Amino acid sequence: MKSFDQLTEQEVLALAISLEEEDAKIYDGFAQGLREQQPDEAAAFEGMREEENGHRHRLLELYRGRFGEHLPYIRRQDVRGFVTRRPVWLVRPLGLRAAQRTAETMELETKNFYESAARRTTDAGVRQLLGDLVAEERRHAQTAEAMGKDTAGKKDTDAAAQKRLFVLQVVQPGLAGLMDGSVSTLAPIFAAAFATHSSKETFLVGLAASLGAGISMGFAEALSDDGSLTGRGRPWVRGVVCGAMTTAGGIGHTLPFLIPAVQTATTVAIAVVAVELAIIAWIRNHYMDTPLLSAVFQVVLGGLLVFLTGILIGVS
Repeated sequence: MKSFDQLTEQEVLALAISLEEEDAKIYDGFAQGLREQQPDEAAAFEGMREEENGHRHRLLELYRGRFGEHLPYIRRQDVRGFVTRRPVWLVRPLGLRAAQRTAETMELETKNFYESAARRTTDAGVRQLLGDLVAEERRHAQTAEAMGKDTAGKKDTDAAAQKRLFVLQVVQPGLAGLMDGSVSTLAPIFAAAFATHSSKETFLVGLAASLGAGISMGFAEALSDDGSLTGRGRPWVRGVVCGAMTTAGGIGHTLPFLIPAVQTATTVAIAVVAVELAIIAWIRNHYMDTPLLSAVFQVVLGGLLVFLTGILIGVS
């Protein structure tokens, strides 16, 4: 995996072509998913798909003029700093809100990519095309935001942009940390409780697991990307948010083991876990557009499997 700064101009253009091809396919999926219930919005996504195909053709023409017919196979996952996109376009029925938010994030990321690429190039023709694409990707984001709203109901553009940045910079790393801390620490904590029958020893295991997971997740998030392409903000801020929420997720069901009676402490810890999982499901539903029942099922199933793993290991 390369960082963006390590890419050659040829690789940057090849990556841009790949991005436009992928985005066109995603918008085609949105159009197919919305056509039956919301045909106007489906038509808008079809228009965006055609424009993305137009971008790809313009980039290909420029690429052939500069580098010939050979096109390196380079994808977003080959470059450090891109957000991994959830396959919401495969969900049926597809919700307009999920499609809107995904499209806005896609366009923000692509716009940032073109802005960074334009600053690096010394070729006037390449810079002009990339600058034009920046403006068009910005317009796409505005089109996605306006879908399903009349003129009187449109949100203030700046406020909506700030909300998107808040989700990217705070909610996403915080949610990743909270899920990891709440779920991954279940096994060692409850294994210790059932194996030792000691609240003190279980508390120490939980404290160590929570702090260790927080440090690990914090560094992993901070090193995942520098925020220049994704708009996700300063790496150390995301790392602190992710690490703190990871620790909080584990500490929540560790603190009950300050109660000397281990059976009482275990019962209280189980209740705390239920509250934590409910909070995670709500955040996924409210900010990440995951259907509530789906979010509850995913979170509860994962937590239950880890919980049972801890118990089985503890009693063995």
